[in-house]
Amino acid sequence: MDIFDRIAANRGPLGSHSHYAHGYFTFPKLEGEIQPRMQFRGKEVLTWSLNNYLGLANHPEVRQADIDGATAYGMAYPMGARIMSGNSNRHEQLENELADFVQKPAALLLNFGYQGVVSIIDALVSRHDAIVYDAESHACIIDGVRLHQGKRFVFNHNDLASLEKQLERAKRLTDETGGAILVITEGMFGMSGNLGKLPEIVALKAKFDFRLFVDDAHGFGTLGPTGAGTAEHLGCAEGVDLIFYTFAKSMASIGAFVAGPKTVIEYLRYNMRSQIFAKSLPMPLVIGALKRLELIRTHPEYREKLWTIVRALQSGLREKGFNIGTTQSPVTPVFLNGEIPDATALTFDLRENHGIFCSIVVYPVVPKGVIMLRLIPTAVHSLADVDATITAFETVAAKLDKGLYSKSAQPA
Repeated sequence: MDIFDRIAANRGPLGSHSHYAHGYFTFPKLEGEIQPRMQFRGKEVLTWSLNNYLGLANHPEVRQADIDGATAYGMAYPMGARIMSGNSNRHEQLENELADFVQKPAALLLNFGYQGVVSIIDALVSRHDAIVYDAESHACIIDGVRLHQGKRFVFNHNDLASLEKQLERAKRLTDETGGAILVITEGMFGMSGNLGKLPEIVALKAKFDFRLFVDDAHGFGTLGPTGAGTAEHLGCAEGVDLIFYTFAKSMASIGAFVAGPKTVIEYLRYNMRSQIFAKSLPMPLVIGALKRLELIRTHPEYREKLWTIVRALQSGLREKGFNIGTTQSPVTPVFLNGEIPDATALTFDLRENHGIFCSIVVYPVVPKGVIMLRLIPTAVHSLADVDATITAFETVAAKLDKGLYSKSAQPA
């Protein structure tokens, strides 16, 4: 069969719904300034779908830093990959400040988060090594693991007994191959809002000889006494060997970094294919990241305001009887019972009649018969936003229980 013919016949689990979902449920366009209230299809909506945790996306000092960086350097500078001609003092300054902030000996700046994690995993392990990873890991971890030419073992989400079982299997294998074990998990899981059991996993290092790599994309800026992330929050930062953070959440930008021992970071600097064969991060993004990091360091009140909104939203939803799972973070999932047609109709009702825009998650990300509405509170939301959202959720949940969303809504 021709490749293109096969694609035309099978557009994938999400693509199969594109005839009615595109532009509304998938690939929607939020317009206007990045803030809680934005424009969607010509109407104002209260938005709970942006990972702008600390409200830095539209902060005046951030906007000015971005403007200044673009004015001084443009988007082209520095040209080339960092290993060849694209390095600068500002890139190295940012790396040093990031390493100091997360209390690790060294850090390596990355162009993108997703490709960064994939490439880190690819560079770290050989075919003799074994990877043990959490079943609910982000897609970037899954794709990085897929590149591994050796054995990989998956443990049930946050299940320590399952982890030990897989570590035992990995140890038997690496005893034969002479390889090593890499355990991979997340700090804050972006769908459920659960925190990885990092202290317990670190404790297992005394029994099993492994290194621990943590993706803490959502934890950076939101958790810990200084905002350094989940490991700081849980008091086990020293036990996490290598940790990844993205600029796409609390930093409200593009880029990422990985932090750990100097020898490992230097190895990654010379062996991560996604970095040594890619153009350097443009200078305006570096200048902007320095300003964002400064604000995270010097304004703990942004994090405090975030958590004020988080507590109000989550406690309010629980008081009204909503199931928000076991979240321990700002990520707030709301679980409802229903099928995909119910989910699309409910989401359409929320957006068109209540002015509430949040992400919708259905099978296969969650089990069949489950609808998950995912809310991301930020420091720039208000308590009035929280009240309005809970009221709207009560209304649509009552309609769902009465079976009023029996047919799929297909927006014009």
